[in-house]
Amino acid sequence: MEFSFSGQVDNEQSKWFADGLRRVMAANGHTFAEDPETASLVVNFIDQENPRPFRRRAQAIFVASVAEVDLQFERPVHEGYPLLVRSLSNLLIAHVQKNSGEKVTHFLTLEQGHWVFDAETRDDSYFQRVYERIHPLATSRLVIDNQYDPDLPEDLWSGDEITGGICRAGRKLDELDLLPTPFPMKEVLSERDQKHVLRLYGIGGLSYGNLSARLDEERFWMSASGVDKSNLQEIGRDILLVKDYDAENNAMVLSVPPNVEPRRVSVDAIEHFMIYREHPEVGAILHVHAWMEDIDSTQFNFPCGTRELGLAVANIVREAPDPSRCVVGLRNHGVTITGHSMDEIFERVDGRLIQPVPMS
Repeated sequence: MEFSFSGQVDNEQSKWFADGLRRVMAANGHTFAEDPETASLVVNFIDQENPRPFRRRAQAIFVASVAEVDLQFERPVHEGYPLLVRSLSNLLIAHVQKNSGEKVTHFLTLEQGHWVFDAETRDDSYFQRVYERIHPLATSRLVIDNQYDPDLPEDLWSGDEITGGICRAGRKLDELDLLPTPFPMKEVLSERDQKHVLRLYGIGGLSYGNLSARLDEERFWMSASGVDKSNLQEIGRDILLVKDYDAENNAMVLSVPPNVEPRRVSVDAIEHFMIYREHPEVGAILHVHAWMEDIDSTQFNFPCGTRELGLAVANIVREAPDPSRCVVGLRNHGVTITGHSMDEIFERVDGRLIQPVPMS
């Protein structure tokens, strides 16, 4: 995979970081691209006060932004997440000098994953640790395109018993305080950047978690991307029917009503698709940003909506004693839970979900 740099590499710290990262990336088999638009990963050097985003023209490009900040990151998500969103990044790498004089590096993801480690050493062992954090971005492929077929049978335009169960499950998550507040992008993004995000990803907000339930052998209902899971109402807008995956065009195929302007389905649709197709006994899947003790977990923090995350989760489900009643940890992210139904899933996990997600 190719990587590139963007932004201003014009001081001693940024030059040191760029040189070291370039050296370690090359040692791990990655090729440097002079043109960022041809790369799979762009490392964008930004200013804390005026973080100029790299406005990628293709969904397949991941962006990791690097900043020197005067924030102390005592509350990393509260302090760093707005900078992550303003820079239109998948990953924020923030260099911080603590009041004590200690130098540390923070990593913050869109999924609200967070790590921090000491940055006093200035050799390749430091950059190898940095590489381990950006490796999932450098090796992943997004599956977030949607193909809409206006062929949803009329008797499903208003939903069915299964979508009713998904609605109830969404309200249950809210009652259990398992729905982090959707991030208010409009408060931190300019109108231009809001339009860019909407054009590139088809979302107008950031929300967390998703729900799905099987309709039949081939198809399943799933919550849409960016919606309030506690207020799922309209078919085609809040809940969509996934019927296939178009591998040639790398897109999820959806059946929608002809009279609705559809949203995109949740970015995790490819993961759910893999599980449903391989395990006919799975009737429902729940993903929340919480944790459970003594569960198998993915080893890498692959981004949401990538084939690699889907495959990592599907591999663990396959090896479980009972794939239809499995809990998979997504490292530094949350859990994906399979079950026979939404009601059955909630019965199994009642009182066992832990917040926040432990980071490692």
